Amino acid sequence: MHQANAFSFTLQEAEQLAPKFAGEQRDGSMMGVGYRVLLVLSLWVMTAEAFPKGALRTKCHLAKYKSLPPRELEAFKKTKDKFEDILLLSNRKCNTRIFHRNWEVKELSVHDRVILVEKELDFTINTLEDVEDPSLSKLLPRPLEILSQIREDLRRCTRQTPSHSHSKRLNSWLQNLQASKETESPACLEASVILNLFRLLNEDLRCAAYTELCV
Repeated sequence: MHQANAFSFTLQEAEQLAPKFAGEQRDGSMMGVGYRVLLVLSLWVMTAEAFPKGALRTKCHLAKYKSLPPRELEAFKKTKDKFEDILLLSNRKCNTRIFHRNWEVKELSVHDRVILVEKELDFTINTLEDVEDPSLSKLLPRPLEILSQIREDLRRCTRQTPSHSHSKRLNSWLQNLQASKETESPACLEASVILNLFRLLNEDLRCAAYTELCV
C-alpha cells in the first residue's frame, strides 16, 4: 500500500520531482534539457508500469477448466446417481432436450462459447437452488459452490468485451432455453439440468477453456 502511494503521481508531478531524483545540487535551470526530459519520462513510465491502466480489472483465466479434478467430478456424480434413483421411482414425463443443439460448441466463436457456458450455468444454478427433495438437496452445496465459482470466472471474461454481439445461432439457442424455463415444470427442469451436468462440464466448459484450440 505504501508503495502505491509512493509511485502514484502524474507526468506533471514527475517533472517537478525530477531534479530531486537527479541528486541536483545546483539550480534546476542548470540541468540539461535532454537529460531532464529523459528523467521525467523514466519516472512516468515507472509509474505506468507499476499501476497500468485497468490494473484493477481481473484477468480472464479459464485454462484450469480444461479438466476438472476427479474429486470435484465425484460430487456431481453423487448428485446425478441420486437423482437417477429418484427418477426411477417417479413417473416424470419430461422433455429432456432443453439443452439440445444441432451444432457443436466448437462451431461458435471463442467469446460465444464463454457466453453459452455462462448462460447454461445460470440456468443450472437457478434450477438446482430450488430443488426441494431433501435427499437430493443435501448433496448440492458442493456442486453449487463449484458451479458458482466457474460462472464467476466466466463472467470475468465476458466483462472484458461488453459490446460483443452474439451470433444468430447462439441467440436462437438462448431464446429457446429461456422459453423452456417458462414452460417446463420445476421437476422437468431439474431432470434436464442434472442429466446435462457432465456434458456441461466435460464438453462445453472444456471447449470454452481451450479457446482457439477446441477442435
